[in-house]
Amino acid sequence: MKAKIEVILNKITNSDLFIVIIAIFLILKTILFYKNTVCVNESLDIVTIRNSIIYIISLFGILAIMPRKAKNIVGLIINILISLLLFVDNLYYIYSSNVLSVLQISNVQYGEEIISTLPMLLKPYQILYFLDILIIFILISTKNIKLKESEKAKKLKTVAKTMISIFSIFIFIYISIDGSNKALEDMYNRDTQIKKSTIFGYHISDLSNAINNSKKIKYKTKDEMKKEYDLLKEEYNEEYGASYLDIAGTMQGKNVIILQLESMQEFVLNKTINGKEITPNINKFINENIRFSNMYMQSYSTTADSEFSTLTSLYPVENGMAYSKYYKNSYDDIFKLFKKEGYTTSYMHGNYGYFWNRSNVYKNMNVDHIELKDSFTDTSEDIMGYLSDELLYKQAVKKLQEYEKPFITYIVSASSHTGFTLDGLQDRSKVNIDVGKYKDTFFGNYLESVNYADYAFGIFIDELKEADLYNDSIIILYGDHNGLDMYNSEMIETLNEIKNYTDTDIKLNYIRVLAGMKIPGVEKLKIDKPVSKLDIKPTLAYLFNLDDGISLGTNMLARKDFICLNNERIVTEDYYYDENWYDIKTGEMVEDDTKLKKYYDYMQRELEISTSIVLGDLLK
Repeated sequence: MKAKIEVILNKITNSDLFIVIIAIFLILKTILFYKNTVCVNESLDIVTIRNSIIYIISLFGILAIMPRKAKNIVGLIINILISLLLFVDNLYYIYSSNVLSVLQISNVQYGEEIISTLPMLLKPYQILYFLDILIIFILISTKNIKLKESEKAKKLKTVAKTMISIFSIFIFIYISIDGSNKALEDMYNRDTQIKKSTIFGYHISDLSNAINNSKKIKYKTKDEMKKEYDLLKEEYNEEYGASYLDIAGTMQGKNVIILQLESMQEFVLNKTINGKEITPNINKFINENIRFSNMYMQSYSTTADSEFSTLTSLYPVENGMAYSKYYKNSYDDIFKLFKKEGYTTSYMHGNYGYFWNRSNVYKNMNVDHIELKDSFTDTSEDIMGYLSDELLYKQAVKKLQEYEKPFITYIVSASSHTGFTLDGLQDRSKVNIDVGKYKDTFFGNYLESVNYADYAFGIFIDELKEADLYNDSIIILYGDHNGLDMYNSEMIETLNEIKNYTDTDIKLNYIRVLAGMKIPGVEKLKIDKPVSKLDIKPTLAYLFNLDDGISLGTNMLARKDFICLNNERIVTEDYYYDENWYDIKTGEMVEDDTKLKKYYDYMQRELEISTSIVLGDLLK
């Protein structure tokens, strides 16, 4: 029986059927990829599947002219490479709800950040990307099958195979060009690009764009960009200029503290678990001052992108690229605005300067004091590889006391960094919640790390008060990005204890970050309209009566009722755009109308201006 099976396997392996079987496996893997990424909660588009099949068949059709053994070996190599590509794209999609771009190759040095999240990213179904390859190699290594040279082919057969190869080349070139053009139709939204052009068409288009980045730039000169920018801002001022508060220019001379909290999502605010508040200190601070209940991150991205959006009021490009590739650019950043007013400027973070290239970035911004890990005296406690929040905050306040007043400082915390195991925390009693059934789960670890970050924040506020820096300072705090993946089952279970979350609710929860602000004299104010990191710089400009230069955000205290992400998502007070428009209250799809078209038009104009500024360095 075994001998018969070996004969059959060898017969298949050394025939053209072997390549056909590999192609079928790749088609199934591609469908698996779509169902677990861009189509996770929707049916597969028949056009996407059809075009994916054409890509794979044409690619293998090109091999028809090759000798059988070489063809089979090359087919196996293609199978391995495409399987690896789908697997890595799948991993990264779970990490950031996005697929990889070739432009991110310069970010390989920051791979530790993604590697630390592998327990969250690895899923049982992902073995299917490699199961067929594993079986084939086991059979080859045990000599149950052997790849043999083919016998000399007949001339007629050779001509037919040549024709198949030539035809396949033309089909592959045609569908690649067509896919690239379709991807360019939605150049900011990768999900849409993939659905229109397939994952293969997206990567071909992405490679083309990486070679010729100018395709992404609409405005080639500063004058062209400025003309459109001025027109856009004039429309915004007319429609959204009115403010909730009449306090323009009243904060001159006050200190400014911007605090960016690692992975702090909004849903943890004012929540309890087993009878204890998850974030008691942050709750107290935000509830006493100004709460922004709908602040959104600007992209499915990194800490560095959050910093970039906050400081420049522009959209990030590829994940981290603004800091790793375009760090020499000139921007109308927050530090520049306040230096003109005689402020002392500083940036603080408990990591070394090479990470996300921060040392070079903030030197280029001409920051007075760049306080990174090697600038702090006490480095006795590291958490997740970074200076613990507690040590960071205590030493930050001491440094602020020494600076010439007034000052503006940007402090970035890291103890609640992804992984969330609080490795390095010397006293676990500083985590004072019981996560119960979630203990030692990714979700439970997240809640514990957030609780520790809140503990450290409480110390920070106490230290500011003791140093007599609290009352006379504006303090802005917010989460940099999500901590949990969009469809984390335990998080959804917890959210559903309050209300039944729709898919739209879940998508908004993924991009909504915790945010609050202390303005001396303003108490217990809750603002529910959508705001974003782009709005922080214009808000400070409003409070201090400063010219904020080029800023695509608007004053958070004014009445603009929508925000955008750099991947073509839009959030308004009532609607959410993600390829289609959805009613936020019901989660149901709604018809596009004049008002919604206006939001989409504004988004496109903002993204075109921002991308042109960053890629073209138009503010130099």
